[in-house]
Amino acid sequence: MKIYSVYDKEFAPYGKVLEGYDVSCLLKAMKAIPLPEEATAYEPSITGLEATCTYGDLQNRAFGGMPVQLGMCWGHNTKLNCLEYHRDSEMNVGTDDFVLLLAKAEDIVDKKLDTSKVKAFKVPAGVLVEVYATTLHYAPCHTNAADGFRVAVVLPRGTNTDKPVFEARNFEDTLLTARNKWLIAHAESSEAKNGAYVGLVGENIDIA
Repeated sequence: MKIYSVYDKEFAPYGKVLEGYDVSCLLKAMKAIPLPEEATAYEPSITGLEATCTYGDLQNRAFGGMPVQLGMCWGHNTKLNCLEYHRDSEMNVGTDDFVLLLAKAEDIVDKKLDTSKVKAFKVPAGVLVEVYATTLHYAPCHTNAADGFRVAVVLPRGTNTDKPVFEARNFEDTLLTARNKWLIAHAESSEAKNGAYVGLVGENIDIA
């Protein structure tokens, strides 16, 4: 599939590049965290990252003073597997180039999303991007298997933690898999095997 840049006009419906942020101290702290040998790891909130000079800037400027968490997704990945969304934007920045596989919430039709609607966008190392709340996304993909990826994930505090307990009363309620996390899975994914709703139809995209 074609891989666009986040600087291409095609990225505009999905998010934007954020300028004027010093992420150098954050990137240094991220690089100090070892990569998992296989697959990916994710932590919603990492104390060492939230102690960096970047954290306050992201909370006060990028999120307008709202309480946020600064975590990381890191490891090795080339596949789509799932798509998720939140009720708000997500900020990402990586220590190395990485690729985001994205779709629009409006692409979900009759409770399904055809993976042919998914577009790929390369994010250069050190470039901070905002992914809009209406954009479906999931784990980043590496561009170099040896280096893997380390991508900071900034979200409102509490996101991706324990799922609230309630009685589902509509279709969207059934997609909630964690706090502020609605997810649709591909049948080939481990998430689907663990009971996530299978809503991605078509090829399970693999950028490799």
